[in-house]
Amino acid sequence: MLRKMAVVVCSAGVIALTSGYAAAQAAGTAKEKTQSTAHKAGAAVSDAAITTAVKTKFAANKTVSATDINVDTADGVVTLTGKVHSAAERSAALRIARQTKGVKRVENKLTLDTAGTTGKDEDTEVKVKDDTTAQSDEKAKIVIKDDTTPKVKAAGRKTADATITATVKTKLSTVKGVIANDINVDTDEGVVTLKGTVPDEAQKTKAEDVARHTAGVKRVVNELTVKQ
Repeated sequence: MLRKMAVVVCSAGVIALTSGYAAAQAAGTAKEKTQSTAHKAGAAVSDAAITTAVKTKFAANKTVSATDINVDTADGVVTLTGKVHSAAERSAALRIARQTKGVKRVENKLTLDTAGTTGKDEDTEVKVKDDTTAQSDEKAKIVIKDDTTPKVKAAGRKTADATITATVKTKLSTVKGVIANDINVDTDEGVVTLKGTVPDEAQKTKAEDVARHTAGVKRVVNELTVKQ
């Protein structure tokens, strides 16, 4: 009789221990799941905060066009997409994103919009090589290879020439003794050419002097003729 009671007691003990272990294991699993969910939620909030911070910094920067750049963050890795108007803007955006608190790495997928410079995307090819590593900001290395065609430089030169031409014409119109309407002004790579007819040599010399002392002018070709 005693032997049977002992067997029953032992069996009950084994069942109790097994149940207790199973309950503890279930509780541990539930805790791990809760922690994992909380961690993911925290990461999501942190990513959203990083995205907001980067966008806010872009909006406050004069070089960067915040409306043209998309910012996405996943696990602290910021991805920049969209178009920028210059290599300087691209570098500024990358620098700002890197220096934002919580950012682990920046994926720079920004493209240079050359249409605003040349007016033709197909005429200009820009290749950007980004060797950015996951190192610190001080050790991060960016290599930008710009294969912009000479047409981009030519467009910039034409803009400068147009400015010089407009400046010379304005100055001529304010000089006493010079009939600005009779003088044509053309500028090519900083070389100003004056054409037209003037009443005398004094006006011809004065017009040339005005052009020569205009900012950006390299040389003046005076083809003005004096009325007979």
